[in-house]
Formats: sequence, structure tokens, C-alpha cells
Amino acid sequence: MHRGNNLVRSLVNHPWVRDYGMVFVLLLLMALFSSLTIRDQFPVGKEAGKQVAEKILARRDRDSIGVLIVTRDTAEDRAFAAAVRSRLQGSSGRMLGSVQGEPADARIEIERILARGETIDAIAANSVTAKWNIYDRYPEVGKAKCVTPTSYRWPTFLKSSNLVGVANQTSIYAIIAIGMTIVIVTGGIDLSVGSLVALAAVATAVVIRDWGGGSGAPIAAVWLASILGIAVCGFAGLVSGVLITRFQVPPFIATLGMMMIASGLAFRWSEGTSIPELPASLFSLGQGSTGRIPNPVLMMLIAYGVAHLIMSRTIFGRYVYAIGGNVQAARLSGIPVSRTLVIVYALCGALAGFGGLVLTSQLSAGDPKFGGMYELEVIAAVVVGGTSLMGGRGKIFGTLIGAFIIAVIRNGMNLTDIDPFNQKIVLGGVLVLAVLIDMAKRSDQP
Repeated sequence: MHRGNNLVRSLVNHPWVRDYGMVFVLLLLMALFSSLTIRDQFPVGKEAGKQVAEKILARRDRDSIGVLIVTRDTAEDRAFAAAVRSRLQGSSGRMLGSVQGEPADARIEIERILARGETIDAIAANSVTAKWNIYDRYPEVGKAKCVTPTSYRWPTFLKSSNLVGVANQTSIYAIIAIGMTIVIVTGGIDLSVGSLVALAAVATAVVIRDWGGGSGAPIAAVWLASILGIAVCGFAGLVSGVLITRFQVPPFIATLGMMMIASGLAFRWSEGTSIPELPASLFSLGQGSTGRIPNPVLMMLIAYGVAHLIMSRTIFGRYVYAIGGNVQAARLSGIPVSRTLVIVYALCGALAGFGGLVLTSQLSAGDPKFGGMYELEVIAAVVVGGTSLMGGRGKIFGTLIGAFIIAVIRNGMNLTDIDPFNQKIVLGGVLVLAVLIDMAKRSDQP
């Protein structure tokens, strides 16, 4: 038994495992869910449209082929329809009509074409619209006339849309987790971040609605309201820091109290309702993209780059690690412990506020119910990423990997249709395992 414990300790403390273990775990999880989600996939968008048009033109059984395009009203489907029309122009393909909507819209268009006495020779459809039952209601049409892109085998998990979606959904948790990492490295905890997300969302939305002009607010008012929303949360974090340092209130109690205060303020200012009167200029923050990278993902990467430099290359970062390692030794070494901790909690609050601003932009409203259970999600990401709950040890990029590990597990379980209740059990087990690994690392130290 003793030999087995020594083996576990030596394994978790091996340099490769210590420095790159979480990366290996993330890659293994991605490989696992990739193998479990191999499915028949269909091309989408422009390339799919070109392929379907070529299939239709390959039917040379008559001089003119009457074609109906049936798609949903999405960006990818609009690109699909445009590609089909573009390829069929000037060829033997003759456009009879185009549908962008639901089965009821397809029914109306089919009846209109048949009423004109025309024959539908082919229906350009994608993998979704080809499955609609509306075509078999007309003997002269039928599903057999649907032409779809050729399928191929590929993991659903590795589809670019899924990977981008995972990164986009993780970005808010990951941004907030930066501040939580710094707090936990000092040996503290901040339970207020979830409520601060809601507070930032409501504060920003209220300022825009009541003083900025609502949905017609100019960009300057949007910027000012956003800064105020983040500043309110930064001030809340500062208050928590003062309570912890000056009045010696335990971090758990101080931030638990701030959690309830922030939630109460969010519900009070919003009167318990969502605030949707926001301008479109705010939505680009959470819904827009730079190139093919969603803005939240880009901001997350920038934030982690800056945080890594601060924690690894600045005096402030060295102070944080010193305080977490031994607060008394840090104080005797001349480190301004109280001031550093106040800054740490204020920074954590501001990052939670920024996360709330991004969430407001993504959901196009400010709501006092935002941020529910975020504190637990964020703490889990930090712990799984290798930061010790005892303080003094942890890496910023480890937290990023931890956030993605949790996101990949959740996404993979959704794709494999695992029951939501079982998902909670798995995620809880992952968190406990991460803590046990941290304890094994610490027990091996002198």
C-alpha cells in the first residue's frame, strides 16, 4: 500500500506530468469524444450549394431542368441557396422558386409552382430540409426529387462549428477564472463573482436605458456605461479586499456577504426584470467576430496573455505567489501584503464585471439572474487547471486548460447523449480528483 502511494506521488510530481499533464488530459478527452461522435456529416454553405448544383446539372435527361431550392433561414443556408442559383444560371437548370423558412413555406411555394402548370424536376435541399415530409404530399413531387450534398464520415465533436462554439461558451468562465486564479494563489477565495456578473449586466443596462438613450444610445454612452458596470464590480471586489485585510474577515465570509449584496443590488436596480433596451453597438462585443474568431474568444486569449505576463514577469506577480506561499514570511520580507490583497480582490471583481458585460452583449439584455452558479464553475476550472486551494502555486495558462477540460467534458457528454444528472456526477468526480492530485503533490513536499 505504501509502495502504491509512493508510485502515485512520484507520478503526479514528475516534471512532465506537473508541467504538461493537463494538456495531455485535454488532448486525450478530445480524442475520446472524437472517436465517440463519428457520424455521417454533410457539407454546408457555399461548397454544399456548388456540389448540389453539379449533381442537378449531371441529370442530362432533358434540355431544361426545373429546380426548386428549399433551405432554412440561416446564414449557412442562404450561402447554400446563393451558390446553387449562381451555378445554375446560364445552364440547363431553370429556377422555379426558392424557399428560405419552414415546411409551411415550402408547401406554399410548391403549390404556387404546380398551380402555374410547371414541373418540379429537382429540389436543391440540404441534409435538414431534405427530411421534411411536405414533399410526399404531392405525387408529382416526392422526396425522391431532393438532391443533397454527399455525406462523409467525421467526428461531430471536431466540426469547426462545434469547436468554435465550445471556445465561445467557455470564454466568459475563462475570463472570470483569471481573477479567481490570482485570488486562490494568495490562499483566498471569492464567492461573489457570479453575483458580480449579474451586477455588471444590470448596472450597464440600467445606465444605458435611463441615461444613455436606450436602444438608440450613441457609442460614447455605451462605452461609459460599460466602464461604469466594470468599475462597480471592481469597487465591490475592493470592499471585499478591505474587509479581509483591515478587519480580518475570512475571505469565505467576506465574499459570501458580497455575493448576497451584489445579487440584491442587481435585483433592486432592475426591479427583478430583464432589461432588453440596449443598442446594437453593444452586441458586437459578444456576438461579433474578428476574421473567423469570435470576439469573446479573442478577448479571452488577449486577457490570458496579459495575465500570464503580469504573474510571471512583474513584481506584483511575485508578491502574489509569496503571499500564497507564506503570508507571514512575505510580510517580514517587506511585501505590502494588505495593499496587494486589496488589488487582487478588486481585480477579480473587475474581471467578473467584464465577464458580465460580455454576457450582456451575447444575450442582448441585462438580467439580475445572470451568473447563477458561475462561482462554482470558475473555481472548478481553476482547481482542475492545477492551482492549489492552499495557495502559493498555480499558473494562468493552467486555468485556461482547466476551463477547456470542463467545457470539453460537458460538450462531449451532450454530444453522446449522457443524462444531465449523470453529467453532474462526472463533473463532480473530476473536481474531487483534481483536489486529490493537488493533495498528493503537497504531501510529497518537505
